[in-house]
Amino acid sequence: MHYKTLGRTGLIVSDLCLGTMIFGEEGARHVTPEDSTRMIDRFIDAGGNHIDTANVYGSGGRSEEIVGAAIKGKRDQIVLATKLRFPMGGLNDQGLSRHNIINSTNASLRRLDTDYIDLMYFHCWDPITPIEESMRAIDDLVTAGKIRYVGVSNFKAWQVMKALAVSEANGYARFVAGQYQYSLVKRDIEYEFTDLFLSEGVGLTPWSPLGGGFLTGKYKRDQKPQTSAEGRIAVQGDDTEEAWHRRNTEQNWNILNVMGEIAEEREVTYSQIALAWVRAQPSVSSVILGASKMSQLEDNLGAADLQLTADEVHRLNTVSALPEMYPYRFIESYGARSLS
Repeated sequence: MHYKTLGRTGLIVSDLCLGTMIFGEEGARHVTPEDSTRMIDRFIDAGGNHIDTANVYGSGGRSEEIVGAAIKGKRDQIVLATKLRFPMGGLNDQGLSRHNIINSTNASLRRLDTDYIDLMYFHCWDPITPIEESMRAIDDLVTAGKIRYVGVSNFKAWQVMKALAVSEANGYARFVAGQYQYSLVKRDIEYEFTDLFLSEGVGLTPWSPLGGGFLTGKYKRDQKPQTSAEGRIAVQGDDTEEAWHRRNTEQNWNILNVMGEIAEEREVTYSQIALAWVRAQPSVSSVILGASKMSQLEDNLGAADLQLTADEVHRLNTVSALPEMYPYRFIESYGARSLS
């Protein structure tokens, strides 16, 4: 396992993070508390110290309860991240109001059975609450010792920058981590967020680095999966981030072809190639793994020491390249300046 600082802080995290979104979930992707605990133990034994959950994961916060119980006696070894924002009950039990930020934090502390949360993410932008109210409320919780660091997820770039400006102007705790979807088949954040995070010292903690399972290599061209047993893409339906129509593109199949060539050359799996590529990106602090069974976790952990060559990264970058967009191409072509 390798380690990095989280953004521009002194907090050190394993560059692989265990995501627990489906721990305690009911239905097709159900993972029992016993299996969840075994995966948490295995991750820690492998050297992982970064675990990610959220108050809406599992049924009624069940994921937080499972994580809290599993790390009992090991709490000081773990960098524990959770999130707040989405509905957990009544009309005011959602959003980024002072009311919900304080109540959600206290509820998460109870479910996690801990005195503090290492990293609390705002799970999404709130169009109703002024960001000044949100940043002041979370700063109060940092001052109280209930939260140690603050992160952001699913904000637009200008919203992140506005929040950072509010924190800077008022001396509030600022975002140090950004959790966004990022993979070889979803590189959109590179248009704005990569430069923003590097400039402002925000560590990227990508979710869905395997593209909802697409980058495991188990899907076949023009063979849309039909059953829940065939993977997350089939379960999620047609309007989600992992929908089949978003994955079944010529470019994505070309990406898999190049991944297959590298995997064969290196004698590793597709998943390990996908994770190694994300780990290699300069803005990334820690990559969030999502496993529903031990065999998947073991495969993912195999990426911990896989370092891609410069040529391999170039091949993957080229085949997965984003389309040209204004003003980014214009700035790159004409915006450079030299002092010479």
